[in-house]
Amino acid sequence: MSRQMHARRLEGIDKNIWVEFTQLAADYQAVNLGQGFPDFAPPKFLQEAFCKAVSGGGLMHQYTRAFGHPSLVTILAQLFGRLVGHEIQPLEDVLVTIGAYQALFCTFQALVDEGDEVIIIEPFFDCYQPMVKMAGGKQVYMSLRPVRKELQVIADLCIKHDVVCISDEVYEWLTYDGAKHVKIASLAGMWERTVTIGSAGKTFSATGLKVGWAIGPSRLIKHLKTVHQNSIYHCPTAAQVAVAEGFQTEYDRLGHPESYFQQLPTLFTHKRNKLAACLEIVGLRPTLPEGGYFMIADISSVSFDSDDSISQDEPLDYRFVKWLIKKKGLAAIPVSAFYSPEHGKEVQNYVRFCFTKDSTLNAAEDILKKWASEK
Repeated sequence: MSRQMHARRLEGIDKNIWVEFTQLAADYQAVNLGQGFPDFAPPKFLQEAFCKAVSGGGLMHQYTRAFGHPSLVTILAQLFGRLVGHEIQPLEDVLVTIGAYQALFCTFQALVDEGDEVIIIEPFFDCYQPMVKMAGGKQVYMSLRPVRKELQVIADLCIKHDVVCISDEVYEWLTYDGAKHVKIASLAGMWERTVTIGSAGKTFSATGLKVGWAIGPSRLIKHLKTVHQNSIYHCPTAAQVAVAEGFQTEYDRLGHPESYFQQLPTLFTHKRNKLAACLEIVGLRPTLPEGGYFMIADISSVSFDSDDSISQDEPLDYRFVKWLIKKKGLAAIPVSAFYSPEHGKEVQNYVRFCFTKDSTLNAAEDILKKWASEK
């Protein structure tokens, strides 16, 4: 057929950084420190909760409440109400989704109108751009660090200009060295204008569950529900029940040493420090993250010769990552991929590594030590 078959809103969003570099890493059988999901099991109490749910009778395998199983929205409202200092109505202020990804999609589709400007803070998760474009919004980019002082400035501007804040907080429990995550919805005047996105996959190291949520005032969440009910409609029942029990366990342990939310950062601190030490031996200069399980490293002091198959027109970080994959067998992700084209040139000297998996971390250590010995 000669006529255009795709919708115009899809134009320019077909390229994906993950597809390109995952395929390149596979082609060269490289150790992949680019993408992140754990290679270890979720906490035992969550596994037991899931087993209990799937064997809990016929209703566990049928549809449940479209906007979230009652047990899950109830514990989410209790926990996050405690964190933001606001009473959350479980049936009105919470929407359960197929992972945080769907929560983001519903939020953009529900709240962004044609021509609306959407301020995206850099570096950003790469799905924000295409989701905003599909909703008809116009992306506006700003580079900031999410410290409390800057969050307060954002909050003040949101209140002054009556702006909605969409806060993706999937790594909220994974902070290091005494750093504390500040929920922007907890700041004065922000609850009524903030949609907070969360993920059970990131919270409990169980990305395969694909359970996420959006929490905010009912006047905003009701519009997300409209998108949800006309697209996904229901989320898996057993997974929601398991996550609800997992959160109930953690709610009872909150602030205590036996809490998984306390133990997981300790585990990742060791992984983080190990990767940083390995990168330093080859001349890369890592920045220790205060949260999440990704680390950026400055490549400016490392010389490399890219071959003819790597376009010299590409940004430096893209060329370095392709050289790293092809010549050293180690995969990373260029940091400029998480910036707008106009700002990406400012971060071309940085690449991103993931320190989630012990198996890839150990293999990467061997590669980096071998590289160092060749210098």
